[in-house]
Amino acid sequence: MKASVTTSNLPLTLEGVVLRIGDTTILDHVGLTIRPGPPTLLVGPNGSGKSSLLRLCMGLERPSAGRILWGGRTDCAAARQAMLFQRPVMLRRSAADNIAYALAKAGVDKRDRSARIEALLARVGLTHRAGHSARTLSGGEQQRLALARALAREPEILFLDEPTANLDPASSRIVEAIVRESAAAGIKVVMASHDLAQVKRLAGDVLFLDRGRLREQKTVTEFFDTQMSPASAAFVRGDLWFDEPLESRTTGASS
Repeated sequence: MKASVTTSNLPLTLEGVVLRIGDTTILDHVGLTIRPGPPTLLVGPNGSGKSSLLRLCMGLERPSAGRILWGGRTDCAAARQAMLFQRPVMLRRSAADNIAYALAKAGVDKRDRSARIEALLARVGLTHRAGHSARTLSGGEQQRLALARALAREPEILFLDEPTANLDPASSRIVEAIVRESAAAGIKVVMASHDLAQVKRLAGDVLFLDRGRLREQKTVTEFFDTQMSPASAAFVRGDLWFDEPLESRTTGASS
């Protein structure tokens, strides 16, 4: 029997999830639950596993061990989710046609697409760029267009992988505004960010990853007020964090 379009993917739960690539452990026994509500922000040093975690939650990767539950099911209702990568790929067509393609893939009736395209372009502030080639748009405009394509799916969960990492401050603020509006409309946003000021502006709760391990899962206020692990405390201070003495790393000593 075909799953109902109202099937929810929330709560999204990871139980003892491990991700290995060859001999390298990317995520190490991660357990967490993502529930409806304000945006969940993923933070941590480069290489901590944030992008890999998003890809697992989106269903683009399979865990090496453990399991992921979407609304209590092991099968992901893919149509209920969308993901925006840090560097989105633009199709060789106009901004409006990029959205039309996304609507077609989402199964939207052709008769309804024109109004939806107009609404989505307006939602991301690109109405005036509708007929322009998507590949000639600025970096910030391309990211907003990619957001419109993701929103065309009317997702229940929207995964964002550092969507403002390569943008100027003005473009970043526009993207943040779209994220806030999406969350206010009931979309669960799960977003990786390296910008702690941005985390404070957007997050309802924070997940801190370090070397593939989930060290903290707290409300945004709790996370910035009290860090339980030395790694998260060092990260919030802006310090580098090592699990072993610096001298042992620089001399090549091992335990």
